[in-house]
Amino acid sequence: MLQYIIDGNNLIGKIPSLHRLQGKDKQSSREKLAYLIDNYFHNKKAKVTLHFDGFMKEPIKITNAKIIYSDNHTADEEIKDQIGAAKNRKNIILISSDNNLKEFARVCSCRVISSEDFNKKIFSSNENNEEKIIEQMTRNNDEFKHLFGVDE
Repeated sequence: MLQYIIDGNNLIGKIPSLHRLQGKDKQSSREKLAYLIDNYFHNKKAKVTLHFDGFMKEPIKITNAKIIYSDNHTADEEIKDQIGAAKNRKNIILISSDNNLKEFARVCSCRVISSEDFNKKIFSSNENNEEKIIEQMTRNNDEFKHLFGVDE
C-alpha cells in the first residue's frame, strides 16, 4: 500500500487561498487543507499522514488521513523520522517542495511530488477551481457546526 507523507505547511503555502487565510487564521487554513486531503483520498487505497508545525489547537476530524503535529520539533524533523522508521520506503510518496526534505526522501528511495504539482492534482481531480471548492467546504463545515450546536 502506498504511503503519502504530506508537509502540510509547505502545501498550504502553495495553495493561494489557504496561504492568504493562514496569515489571518492558522487553524482554519489547517482545517481546510485537512478537508481537501480527506476528500482527495476518499476512494484511494493509501495510508496518509499530514504533518503540521507546532501544537494542535483544536482537533481536526478527518477519516482518510492521520494528522501529526510537531509540537516542540519541526514538521521536517517529524517527517524525516517517519521516513527513517519506515520498513518499505519505496512505497512512500513525500509531498513537499522543501529542497532539504525532497533530497532526504530521494536518498531514502522515496518518491517525491512537489507541493505545486500535488495542488494541481487536488483541484483537477475535483474539476473545479480551488476557491469554489474551499467555499463549498466552508459552507458545509458551518452548516454542520450550526446543526450540532458547535460554537465557532
